[in-house]
Amino acid sequence: MKNSLKMEFDSKSVNEGFARSAVAAFVAQRDVTIEEMADIKTAVSEAVTNAIVHGYEGMDGTVRVLVSIEDANVTICVDDDGVGIEDIRRAREPLFTTRPEEERSGMGFTIMESFMDSLHIVSEKGKGTSVTMTKKLKER
Repeated sequence: MKNSLKMEFDSKSVNEGFARSAVAAFVAQRDVTIEEMADIKTAVSEAVTNAIVHGYEGMDGTVRVLVSIEDANVTICVDDDGVGIEDIRRAREPLFTTRPEEERSGMGFTIMESFMDSLHIVSEKGKGTSVTMTKKLKER
């Protein structure tokens, strides 16, 4: 069975928790383990936070989240129309941050990659970023 959820919200930090909770509630229709749910929630938090903090850099904008579930596969896409990423390879390096003054850890993409089965990033400078993550749920 295939099912999907599409939502968009303002690029405000208070909406990160909403996105995490909404995705968790949607994914809960599958018989997920506590570990799988924690992994998904953490990855969504990181992707949405990146879109808000780095994508829009304090400007108003919109973050879009699309979640689809098909059989045991969960795919989550987080998009923004923000500033884009100049060097994706460098941005994926652990501890790299463009905001050291804000005590950012530079671990967002590393965390997403470690908690999900795949991570794909598409970005164009001045046009935004799309982060797509997939996780294969354990068969029960």
